Amino acid sequence: MTATTDGSSSRPHVMMLGLRSLGSGQGGVEAHVEQLASELDARGCRVEVVVRKPYSGAEVRHKGKATRIVPLWSPSGQSSEAIVHSVLGVFYAARRRPHALHIHAVGPALVAPLARILGLRVIFTHHGEDYNREKWGKAARFVLRMGEKLGTSFSNRRICVSPSLSQSLTKAYGKVYDYVPNGVRRAVRAETTDTLDSLGLTPGGYIVHVGRIVPEKRQLDLVAMMARLGRPGMKLALVGAADHNSEYSAEVLKQAAENPDIVLCGFQTGNALAELFSQCALFALPSSHEGLPIALLEAMSYGCPVVVSDIEANLNVALPAECYFPMGDQDALLERVRAALAGPGRVDWSETLAQFDWQKIADKTLNIYKEAGVPVGG
Repeated sequence: MTATTDGSSSRPHVMMLGLRSLGSGQGGVEAHVEQLASELDARGCRVEVVVRKPYSGAEVRHKGKATRIVPLWSPSGQSSEAIVHSVLGVFYAARRRPHALHIHAVGPALVAPLARILGLRVIFTHHGEDYNREKWGKAARFVLRMGEKLGTSFSNRRICVSPSLSQSLTKAYGKVYDYVPNGVRRAVRAETTDTLDSLGLTPGGYIVHVGRIVPEKRQLDLVAMMARLGRPGMKLALVGAADHNSEYSAEVLKQAAENPDIVLCGFQTGNALAELFSQCALFALPSSHEGLPIALLEAMSYGCPVVVSDIEANLNVALPAECYFPMGDQDALLERVRAALAGPGRVDWSETLAQFDWQKIADKTLNIYKEAGVPVGG
């Protein structure tokens, strides 16, 4: 390993950019970077993660042996925060001179040309077709597609978390996208019920959904299903919050408040989230859009029975056919949920989850860094 450009360490220096926060965010990119940074740290890299100050406070923090968390200012507007923060992040990277600037998601990838102009080595991870999210208008969708195009064209190497999307992107742009998935840790089942007690839930007496309250997660499909379920005492626990107030989030809150069988749990982490996964009767994910859903992988790591929409990202997890329903089909969703609730209970998903091991993911990522010219040992 060679010395880093600031002379402070012999570790290869990698900087992550494109996420809100680390260790407290509810998004898939945040969860991905947190776990990847930890694994890269353990493999001898010195990792800096540039995050947005409104979500992470004002101080530079350290996590693990060498991961440095750097909050930079960003606006708080839904459409402007990612690009403004990414531009600032690139100029910060130009001063720090990491061996690699690893940009996550298509929005932040708009700055890939600027990073290359400033002499930075760029790795780009495509976490999903964000331009297909229902919350974006035409202008935002165009900008996000441009981010995908520029990230593809100006990065030294490209990664995608979805196998099917990596193939289609490689074909569309004529540049190779390496498939490196999201991952999951082996879960330890939580036997406590403190969080359940505080929320009015009972073990085995609720269906859980985990995700941001945004249109593409389709929480309203689950709310409508509960009115037809016909299972007295069964509740729906909606875990997550809205990043920004919207008509959709207001409607979810309104309809949930009208049904005593729906429990708004807010954003949960740590043992509280472990309890909610460990004690549920079922995990449901009716999404219209995902990259590779970390919440689904986490639910499976706890042995949850699962019912998910048949979008491509969910199909990539390769679940049994009875776990899927046609996205948006309310009758099929109800049928699958009823069947799963009548099933045997906990499921051993270890064979399916073997491909989503974070150690394997980190090794693949390090190999991509090495091929891009990062001075990784070995």
